[in-house]
Amino acid sequence: MKLFAFALLLAAIMPGLAAAQSPASCAQLVKMMIPAASIGLPTTGAVVTGSTLVPAGGVGPTATVEYCLVSGDIMPIDPKSPNIKFQVALPTAWNGKALMLGGGGFNGSIPKITGPLPGGLPDTPSPLARGYAVIGDDGGHPTPATEPGSFLLNDEAYRNWMGEALKKTHDAAVVVMTAAYGKGPTRAYFIGGSTGGREGLLVAGRWPADWSGVMSLFPARDPLTQALGGQRANRALAAPGAWLDRPKRAVLFQAALAACDELDGVKDGLISNVKRCNAIFNPATATLNGKPVRCPDGVDTGDACLSDAQLAALATINGSFQFSYKLATPETSFPGYNVYTSDNGIPSSSPIEAMVAGIAMGLAPPTSPNVSARSFMIAYGDDYIRYGIARDPSFDSTTFDPEHPDRFSDRLYELSKLEAGDSDLSAFAARGGKLILLHGTADVIVSPRMSEVYYAELRSTMGPSKVASFMRFYEAPGFSHGVAANFNASLDYLTALENWTEKGVDPANNLVVTDTIGVPGRTRPLCAYPAWPKYRGAGDVNSATSFSCATE
Repeated sequence: MKLFAFALLLAAIMPGLAAAQSPASCAQLVKMMIPAASIGLPTTGAVVTGSTLVPAGGVGPTATVEYCLVSGDIMPIDPKSPNIKFQVALPTAWNGKALMLGGGGFNGSIPKITGPLPGGLPDTPSPLARGYAVIGDDGGHPTPATEPGSFLLNDEAYRNWMGEALKKTHDAAVVVMTAAYGKGPTRAYFIGGSTGGREGLLVAGRWPADWSGVMSLFPARDPLTQALGGQRANRALAAPGAWLDRPKRAVLFQAALAACDELDGVKDGLISNVKRCNAIFNPATATLNGKPVRCPDGVDTGDACLSDAQLAALATINGSFQFSYKLATPETSFPGYNVYTSDNGIPSSSPIEAMVAGIAMGLAPPTSPNVSARSFMIAYGDDYIRYGIARDPSFDSTTFDPEHPDRFSDRLYELSKLEAGDSDLSAFAARGGKLILLHGTADVIVSPRMSEVYYAELRSTMGPSKVASFMRFYEAPGFSHGVAANFNASLDYLTALENWTEKGVDPANNLVVTDTIGVPGRTRPLCAYPAWPKYRGAGDVNSATSFSCATE
C-alpha cells in the first residue's frame, strides 16, 4: 500500500516514473515538476532544471561523498518577480536528515551547500560529508552587477527575501528528497548568519512544524530597524570633521582596552565585560598612555587624538534613539552599537583587518553619491532606503532622517509588518524545537544589543522558564560580524544543535569557541547571556579551562 501511494505521488510530480514504484535515480530527477499544491505558499509550481551525480573526492574537511546535486526553479505568481533558484545536495549515503543554509545581505546567490559551514572549526567535516541532504536558495532574486537592492521594488520578490522563499524552498526540497529517497527527512535543521541568522529566527517563528533546530548567528533581524540604526550612524559620520580614519580608530580601541581589558581578571587583549566597560568608559574623558584621548580644545590636530566632532559622532553611534513613529514590531527604539569597545578596523598586520575596517566604518567617509570604499552598512542602507523605503532609485539616501522620516512614516509601518514573524516562538518550543543564538560583542554592523533586546522580549512575552527550555543565547567577546582580527570565534555549530535536539545535551555553559585568526588556537567558553568569561586567577590565558562564566 505504501509503495502504491508513493507511485501515485510520482505520477503527480514525475510523469513516466510512476511505474518504477521505487526511489528515482539522480538522472531521473531532472525536469521533475513540483505542483504548486505541494508548496505551502502561493507559487505557480517548481521544476528541477538539473541533476548531476558527483563522485566522492578530496581529503580532510573539504572531502565530499558521492551526491546528487539538484538545481531547480520555483515560479512566482507575479510574472515580473524572479524565480527562486534553489539547490539540494543529496548524498548517496543519507543520514535521513536535512540542513538548510541561510543567505547573507540582500542574498541573490545560493550558498555553497557542498562545503564546510562558514565559521566552523577548520577540521570539521561538511554537513554533506556527514550524510545530510543540504538545501540552499538565492532568496528569490539574482544579484545584479549594480544596485543589489533593486529587487525591493517588486512586492513578491521583497516578501521572498523577507522569508517566504525559505518556506517555498523547504517544501520543494522535501518533494525532491521524497522522490529521491522514498521518504522525507526525519529531522531538519537551519543554520545561518547575518541575513541567514534572521532567516533562522523567521522559520522558527512562522513555520515551526518544519524545523527541529535552528542556529542563528549575528542575526540581522528586523532589516528596517537595522537600516534605521545604520542610517543614523552614517549621518553622524558624514557630519563635517566627524569621520575617523583607521589610526584614530586605533586610539579609541586602545583607550578602551586600557580602561577595560582587565575587567575580566586578566590583560588578554579582549574586553569580555562589555556592559561594565560601556558604563564606565567615555572617550571624551579617557586617557591613553597618560594623554587625553580628546584633542586639545576639541580641535583635530592629527591621528593621535579625537576631535569634538568625532567624539560627538561616536556618542551618537553608541547611543540609542526612540522612534517618533509606530512600527508593527515590538521595537520602539534602536539601542545603538558597541562602537567604543570594538575593533572598528585599526591599522594592523592582520590580513583581514582591512576587511574589518570595510565592514565597520569603511575606508572612505560617507558621501553622496556613494563610493566603492564605503562601509557595508552604508551600501546596504543606501539600497534599502532608495528601493525599499522611498521606492525611487534616484532618491538621495543621505537626506533620509530616521529620527524624522516625515512623509515616509506610513511606508515604514508597512515594511515593518513583514518583520514580526519571529516575535512568538511558542509553537516552535512546544514541538521540541531548539534554538541557539550567538552574537559577537564587537559587531558594529548588526548590533548585538538588538539580539539582547530580542532575547528580553521573548522572556517577557513567553516567560523566562519557557525560553530557558528551548533557547540559549551567547555573546562572544571580540567577535565581529562573521569575522574578526581580534577573536575570530569558530564552533562546530551543527554538532551543538544535534546534541541538544537529539541527545538532550544542554549546551548551557558547555560550549567552547576557538579563535582562528587573532591568536590561532586560543579558546574561550561561550557563556549563556548575560554571563561573560572571567579569568579564574591562574592557568593558561589562552585556554577556556582558565575561565569561568560570571555576571559580576
